[in-house]
Amino acid sequence: MAEIEIRLPKMGESVTEATITNWIKNIGDSVAMDEALVEVATDKVDNELPSEAAGILVKRFFEKDQVAQVGDVIAIISTEGGLTASVDATQKTEVQVEIPAVVPAQTNGTENSGSVDSDKFYSPLVKSIAAKENIGLAELDSLTGTGKDGRVTKNDMISYLAVRGNIAIETPKPVVAAAPVVNAPVTNTGSGFLSNIKEPIVIANPGDEIIEMDRMRKLIADHMIMSVHVSPHVTSYVEADVTNIVNWRNKVKDSFKKREGHNLTFTPIFIEAIVKAIKDFPMINVSVSGTTIIKRKDINIGMATALPSGNLIVPVIKNADQLNLVGITKQVNQLANNARDNKLKPEDIQGGTYTVTNVGTFGNVMGTPIINQPQVAILALGAIRKVPAVIETPEGDFIGIRQKMFLSHSYDHRVVDGALGGQFVRRVADYLEQFDINKEI
Repeated sequence: MAEIEIRLPKMGESVTEATITNWIKNIGDSVAMDEALVEVATDKVDNELPSEAAGILVKRFFEKDQVAQVGDVIAIISTEGGLTASVDATQKTEVQVEIPAVVPAQTNGTENSGSVDSDKFYSPLVKSIAAKENIGLAELDSLTGTGKDGRVTKNDMISYLAVRGNIAIETPKPVVAAAPVVNAPVTNTGSGFLSNIKEPIVIANPGDEIIEMDRMRKLIADHMIMSVHVSPHVTSYVEADVTNIVNWRNKVKDSFKKREGHNLTFTPIFIEAIVKAIKDFPMINVSVSGTTIIKRKDINIGMATALPSGNLIVPVIKNADQLNLVGITKQVNQLANNARDNKLKPEDIQGGTYTVTNVGTFGNVMGTPIINQPQVAILALGAIRKVPAVIETPEGDFIGIRQKMFLSHSYDHRVVDGALGGQFVRRVADYLEQFDINKEI
């Protein structure tokens, strides 16, 4: 009988472990090659792991909510058929490797996040952060998680800790019998920065369709709510004349496609200008942690990409300042294709320092984008339109047709003032308008 060991693969540069969140296949089930076998969660991303062999699942070494290290054998698949009957009932539920329980530490007499009495699941990394920062169980339970099924992730902990010092943690007060409160309103006394937000209760009318959000839509919703509550948003607008860029692209796009095998879209050209402007205004390329500003050395440009499902994901072009226009074009096309084909790796969506979203793709003239935390700014690219414009010449002014677009720059007013935010987007427009129509690539 041939048996194949299924190991937990590496799922990112800094990922060393993952939590088993759901077994898609049970002991005794047939499994096809590359068929989804198990769902796992890290503090960065949730994944379905495909089977590396076809056969029968005969052993599972980890069960739901247990943590496996990268390289651990998590299951065994028999490649010989007809073995379903040989798998007895006890083996179906047996855990082959015993994971030691996490013993919670005590903080000021209050259980921390590792408490086994909590109804919520917390990864070992989240537990260790909670223990280190003296976050008790009640405080941890009050946080709104952005992970699968609302789980608290490492990023949730980092975001919470950044504002924790400014939050008054309410502790339960003893009830005084002599002064009862009658008909007191119910108040959320949780300590999370979103804990006092109360969503309206919406009643469906007859004939309305009820659609449950999928996992990605829930993550996006939580991330957007968190962003607008963490960062005071301001948006500056600039109109740019991109006639030279449109004419140049029309002239070279066919030869570029033939030589490089890639379509030359406007997005790489815009990203090149944005990278130049970031070099001129490096304080746009920062993050905020509490009262500390982290000035990023690398320029990693995230590009918001719409998926066929209607959801949104932001793959990242790493070290964009070290790439020429050809290199940026290839990265943009490859990441966009991988996003549409659901082939992005966890590291492909990590490490962004500035984000671009192209609302013009959908015919929108401009937009007010929400900052992709923990960044402090995001630029929306509007649709390119032919418009009448005043053209100045030595012989006088006249009206002509020009290709123009709006740039909408949203930024975190905690650290980016109107002068910096406005000058930055104006500089991007300057680089676009000064584009060399004789540029060689």
